[in-house]
Amino acid sequence: MRKSTLIVGSFLLASGGVLAACGSDTDSSEASGNDTIRIGFQTGNTLNVLRDSGYLEDRIEEEELDVSVEWIEFDQGNAVMEALSTNNIDYGNAADGPGIFAQAQGREIVYVGASLPHEEGVGIMVQADSGIESISDLEGKSIAALEGGNHHYLALLALENAGVAIDDVEFRYMGDASQGRAALETGEVDALASWDPFFAGVEHTLDVTTLDDGVTDYPNRTFYYATPEFAEQSPELVQLVLEETNRSDQWANNNPDDVAELLSGLIGIDKEILDTVVNRRDYGVENINEEIIAAQQAQADDYYRYELIPEEIDVSSIMPLEPAWASDNIE
Repeated sequence: MRKSTLIVGSFLLASGGVLAACGSDTDSSEASGNDTIRIGFQTGNTLNVLRDSGYLEDRIEEEELDVSVEWIEFDQGNAVMEALSTNNIDYGNAADGPGIFAQAQGREIVYVGASLPHEEGVGIMVQADSGIESISDLEGKSIAALEGGNHHYLALLALENAGVAIDDVEFRYMGDASQGRAALETGEVDALASWDPFFAGVEHTLDVTTLDDGVTDYPNRTFYYATPEFAEQSPELVQLVLEETNRSDQWANNNPDDVAELLSGLIGIDKEILDTVVNRRDYGVENINEEIIAAQQAQADDYYRYELIPEEIDVSSIMPLEPAWASDNIE
């Protein structure tokens, strides 16, 4: 029998409120056994497709495993990282930056898989009548971003490529994507760095120009993370989740219109916007490899150089190659 639970509402919190939302340590320890896989996902990301497909629950049923799935929704990757490190979930999906921050903060996590690159999913926008035509024109200007996000990192790389000193730009850190949009729309900031689906939403609904960032070596991957305990004690379940995620991703590649309609209904964004989001990415899961580690290490080194994290970290220490959960049935 398929056993699946979705928890929403109070879990849609920034990282500071996760512990209160997830309950006490006693509650989480009672739910942390292998009889329940607690999966944290973010609004609109690939795990939404897996949850809706039922592939994971079907696979569990086919293999006659006495395991249920509990889906817990978050609105930020940092919140997913905190929930993992406090044993309130077993497995989750978040962008590259939250993994770097979590490791720098000493949080106990492990990378178990990666998405395909998604270079077009982040961008830097200005109002069309701003007179700003290139990244170099941002010198002396202000940019809205969420600190340490993939879009923030893209903006930092773009400024460097254009020869603009980071200190010659004012970053204004927002609490969420809607605040960034409002700051650009009202003229509070000169530019907005954002990420899909919010990036596409601004492109569709405001009169903006997306600047050519000139960045060609940033893959903008998201990652699949687990607690070290779950990965070590249940590698077969980690592998199963990754394989079924890849299966739902391949369905997404073949059915972009259905995916856009699904996500539109889930997150309340017009389907036309989600069409853009879905059609400018390739879905799929990869095992962690040396190329992926190298890119993530370069980003971590940059975060240290930009003083976003307090010390250097070695990402390979929590990105194992050829672990027990690696699968031949994904990319």
